[in-house]
Amino acid sequence: MISSIVFAAGCFWGVEKHFEALPGVVNVVSGYSGGTYENPTYKKVLKYRSTSNNEKNFKNHTEAVEVSFDNTKITANELIKSFWEIHDPTQENRQGNDIGNNYRSAIFFTNEKQKQLALHTKEQYQKLLKKEGYGKIKTEIEALNKFYGAESVHQDYLKKNPNGYCPNHSTGVKFIKDDKKDKKVDLDVLKGKEIIVVEADGYCPYCEQFKKDVANTYKGSIPMRFANTKQLKNYKINSKLFASPTILFIEDGVEKIGHIGYMNKKKFYETLGDFKLGKNTLAYKIAFENGTESSYCKAYDIFKDTPDGVFKDKVSGEILFDTKDRFVSKSGWLSFYKAVDGTTIELPDNRYGMKRIEVKAKKSGIHLGHVFPKANGKRRFCINANVLEFVKRADVKL
Repeated sequence: MISSIVFAAGCFWGVEKHFEALPGVVNVVSGYSGGTYENPTYKKVLKYRSTSNNEKNFKNHTEAVEVSFDNTKITANELIKSFWEIHDPTQENRQGNDIGNNYRSAIFFTNEKQKQLALHTKEQYQKLLKKEGYGKIKTEIEALNKFYGAESVHQDYLKKNPNGYCPNHSTGVKFIKDDKKDKKVDLDVLKGKEIIVVEADGYCPYCEQFKKDVANTYKGSIPMRFANTKQLKNYKINSKLFASPTILFIEDGVEKIGHIGYMNKKKFYETLGDFKLGKNTLAYKIAFENGTESSYCKAYDIFKDTPDGVFKDKVSGEILFDTKDRFVSKSGWLSFYKAVDGTTIELPDNRYGMKRIEVKAKKSGIHLGHVFPKANGKRRFCINANVLEFVKRADVKL
């Protein structure tokens, strides 16, 4: 049997996406509810957001979502508990940086059972919040009068706009405190450098997009971990953790670089290059500013006689070259007959009055060197040693 209930928990974009991800939810629609005037629009609710809700019997609408669900697969109780957990119900007429009465917290029930569940869970959640130092719940609980669907641009907004962030207004307080899946253990500080991706407690499309585009294929030597805001008590964080994902580049427990919101692959590896290599180093200048090391440099001397193994991209950790394809060209740069298939890209390079073919790492986009034709028909990849890392074949993790 299909039932419905309406929730308001701040900007409706993120709330819509959260409930859409729950198994048993059939449909979620962004819209407006709880006001005293008819035919609300996005423009109107923003216009009246600073108006007192008691002014001349006028009340603005909330940005709300109508959740239709199969109550044989998910219950109203589960949905209401999820509602309490995804935002801060102790904030009045706001959620985080979104300020106005249209962002107020509310439950609009459609039957008596939902009303009783809302009141009962509110009482339970208030006790849990109090233990964590939060104040009084400000959430309105009232019968649904009418729900107005929002303009089409606001439906599935986060799905249509993947390059952003999901507001993270949850308190981190959970109903099921002893359930293993809900336990969040504080992260221990790793010695040295690490990357921490701060994600939402609930579903965040931007977090999922970052995982798909970057994290799932990341192979760098600097460890990457995922956490929520409540697990970072042992760290010194400078960024305001109001959104997810937030990508933190940390050294010895102290944030060095922070980025709020979705980070595409190009931006991630540029930032990682700064973090790992340092902008004033030769390796960074080669990788991101198309620099070139001197012939017979120290890195070349170290790598030219390495045992059987592979050479990795110093930034991404991707395997680029194999010692089986290495040869001594007497040029003073590492030389290979070929790169590992599918790991590099080649581009015309006509700088300095020369016609050359530049070689870049496909994943990280860093500059590696150039490729030249050989008289014997084989090609010579002339590569800067400073942007590579060597790994013995026995230690390669595939």
